[in-house]
Formats: sequence, structure tokens, C-alpha cells
Amino acid sequence: MFTGSYVALVTPMLENGDIDYKSLEKLVKFHVEQGTHGIVSVGTTGESATLPFDEHIDVVKETVAMASGAIPVIAGSGANSTDEAIFLTEQLGSTGIDGFLSVVPYYNKPQQRGMVAHFNAIADASDLPVILYNVPGRTVADMLPETVAELSAHKNIVGLKDATGNIARLKATQPLVPDDFVLLSGDDGTSAEFMCEGGHGVISVTANIAPKAIAQMCEAALSKDFDKCRAIDETIKLLHSDLFIEPNPVMPKWALYKMGMMESAVMRLPMVLPELSSQKRIEELLKKYALISG
Repeated sequence: MFTGSYVALVTPMLENGDIDYKSLEKLVKFHVEQGTHGIVSVGTTGESATLPFDEHIDVVKETVAMASGAIPVIAGSGANSTDEAIFLTEQLGSTGIDGFLSVVPYYNKPQQRGMVAHFNAIADASDLPVILYNVPGRTVADMLPETVAELSAHKNIVGLKDATGNIARLKATQPLVPDDFVLLSGDDGTSAEFMCEGGHGVISVTANIAPKAIAQMCEAALSKDFDKCRAIDETIKLLHSDLFIEPNPVMPKWALYKMGMMESAVMRLPMVLPELSSQKRIEELLKKYALISG
């Protein structure tokens, strides 16, 4: 479970900032049809930091209903407050999700012992599986392999999303965790190599735009056809880079809007629409990949 391509799904919004549930349903169906192996709903790409709890829970609940069991749904439940993360975990546990993705607390810069206490408390709050999420580029705090190993002893902590982009970190973690502990890349640019070195999949931003390619890349890696995995990755490497020319999820939302998958590219403040130069750059790339008409 939790292997392959999981899309870090954006949360579509209308011009007035309300959640666009019609476009959300369109996106969920798109991923089911394109072969995406699972959805992460209201993770950091889904703007979890700026959705109030009631909206956060409702978007997850609706995503589960829209997926109708066709593919698993993981809910983002992280927070920099342990009490808030536990509250979200408890509330989201009854929505029909398959598990949680919980990010290292941001801004606080907790010690490694603090991270252990934080995630163990979250994992105690539900019987559903928890995937840890280490993204030091966003959170500043970096969860070390030894900390991941200690947390992997909890029966509900089943995996790690590693967004360090450092393959050496994967290799340092592998011998410290159980064989069935799931190691997922959280960095699209290095995800193919991550899987070729023994990772089990990716929670992908690029999959918002090119779900079939990411799914096929993962399937190739999991079947140990590493040449095919790298070849597919080579065809989409420009997406990996250009989707991050402005902070995520600015460019994925703009791309999906231009592809006609969403009514607008609106985000919650303090995020705003991309610069004109960025808009033009991603639109040219979408034309190159025949994702919009030229």
C-alpha cells in the first residue's frame, strides 16, 4: 500500500476564493482515468496552511467521495502545533481516508526528540497509517534518519515522504527502517533516481499536470525496469523544474487553469498569481507537451 504515484493534489478555488468543488471532481476523475495510484488531499500543495479546519476537512471528505474507492486518498494532517495536528487527525479519521501525511512542524524548529514526541502523539490519535513528511526547505527543521528509524517502531507510522532531494539521505535511511516501511520521494526532480535506488514511489507535484507519465515512471521502477523509468523521467524533466519557478502551488495551479482543468488559478493569500513572465514560460512548456493548443 502507498506505493507508486500519489499526486499532491491542488485545491481548486473560484474567483471569490471559495472552494471550487466542480473542478475538484474534474481533477479527481482525471487522476483515476490517467492511472494515478493515489491522491494526497489538502497537503501543503493543497494549501493546508491557509484552509481553516472546516474547509480542510470538507475538501478531504469530498475528495474521498469523488474517488469512490477507485484509488486511495491520504489526507494532509500536519501542523506546527501538536494539539492542532491531533485535532485534524481525529476529525479526518472518520472521512473514509486511507491514511495521513503529517509534515515536520514548521517555524518552531523542534529538536529531534520533539519530533519523536510530536509524531508519536499524532499516531496515537488514530488507528489509520501515518506517513511522515520531511521537507526542510519549507519547514527549516530536518528530521534525521535516526529519528525516522525511532518513529518507524510505532505500529501506525508506516512510511516517509522525503523531500530533501538528497539520494544519500535515502541510502542512510534504508538500513535503519523495517523492510515494509514505505519510502516515497517528495522531490520530483530526483524522484526517478530515488526509486531506482530502492524507493517505493513519489508524492508528486508534476503528477498534477502529467499524471500518466508519472504513474508509468513509477510502475517501471517498481518492476525494476530502471532504464524505462529514467527514459520517461527524461521526457518530463522540464516540467519538474518549471513547475517550481515560483513557490508551489503557484505554477501547478496556473498550468491546470490554462489546461481547462479548473475555473481559475486563484490561491489563498499570501500566495498570488504568477508573474507575467512565469505565466508565459509555463504556457510555452504546456504547448511543447501538447497539453494546450499552440
